[in-house]
Amino acid sequence: MSEIKLIISKKMKDSTLLKIAKNYGTPIYVYDKQKIEEKYEKLNLAFKGQKVRFFYACKALSNINILKIIKNVGSGLDTVSINEVKFGIQAGFDSKNILYTPNCVNITEIKEAIALGVHINIDNISILEQFGNQFGNAYPIMIRFNPHIMAGGNYNISTGHIDSKFGISIHQLRHVLRIVKTLNINVEGLHMHTGSEIKDIEVFLQGLEVMLEIVRNFDSVKYLDLGSGFKVPYKKEEKETDLTLLAEKLQVKIKEFNQETGKDLEIWFEPGKYMVSESGHFLVQANVIKPTPATVFVGVNSGFNHLIRPMFYNSYHQIENISNPKGTERLYTVVGNLCETDTFAWDRLINEVNENDILVFRNAGAYCFEMSMNYNSRTKPAEILVDGADIHLIRKAQVFEDLQKDVIEI
Repeated sequence: MSEIKLIISKKMKDSTLLKIAKNYGTPIYVYDKQKIEEKYEKLNLAFKGQKVRFFYACKALSNINILKIIKNVGSGLDTVSINEVKFGIQAGFDSKNILYTPNCVNITEIKEAIALGVHINIDNISILEQFGNQFGNAYPIMIRFNPHIMAGGNYNISTGHIDSKFGISIHQLRHVLRIVKTLNINVEGLHMHTGSEIKDIEVFLQGLEVMLEIVRNFDSVKYLDLGSGFKVPYKKEEKETDLTLLAEKLQVKIKEFNQETGKDLEIWFEPGKYMVSESGHFLVQANVIKPTPATVFVGVNSGFNHLIRPMFYNSYHQIENISNPKGTERLYTVVGNLCETDTFAWDRLINEVNENDILVFRNAGAYCFEMSMNYNSRTKPAEILVDGADIHLIRKAQVFEDLQKDVIEI
């Protein structure tokens, strides 16, 4: 029996977070390198011995220092824009380990990605035709299909249903096959992605069944990309996707298909949130405590300009008062400082909050800083990477001058 390394999870200490808040100020994002490495190791253990590759979906968090960690653990990179491709190359990824899956881009961006030598994933018939007319079989591609499967934790992050803009409908398969044959396109991979926050592994297996039927029509296909969307537990009572069970069932289906068809398919996944979400901590300071007839507001020095997920996706982030962790729990509504309704949480039990206390938002590594903005002319926060006992500033906080640096005054 081969030796299996045990994954030992060590939660970042709140004393470290308080130290960072004191030394660097708030609001600020803090990432735990060890947690990222731990999540990738967990993926590898679940699919151990199988022909599976992982490509980190860097739209979740694209700081180049994070990308270097991802590269060093052995993952590939999933990108959705030409600039993300360039970030990946800058971080040291080999072009063969970069997957480019854009949506609604011009053919010129596709050409730029081809020049960089990365895997190209095409998700609409117009671009497929343009590509075929210009390149034929000179450059292998993937095709993204829409499997018409509704899945995900929120409609805005469901990408595989019939009304989604992503992918080519499976009902247009015959049209795709005609284009591929007529223009002599070399299709080496097929792709699908149904959404994010998927706990039910049957969604992946259902998608696999759809893709296995489609792959019968392509002799040249070497791999199937099932996207990702692995569930991350945001609440204490939630469970993440059972990757071990998924791997077991996936292995059975792929083995049966390969034996029947004589193929030797490789399976790809694109974990993004799963890789970095739990590594992230967002620190804010309580500016004011404001009792009203209906609730008690905790107004913090941030807003949806820094963390938009609760407003955009109705998502949940655990919020804790690390300045007073043993204080009496009280009900609070946590809000930001924008001239908008920017409510992070309603009626949340939090240890008693006093003005200037430091609050932490857990699971703030994915789609948090990445979706930040300068609304209300407020600046973006800094980012910190914690590597064991070492604390590194990996992005400076913006200052007032940054808000006007690209403006041309006339």
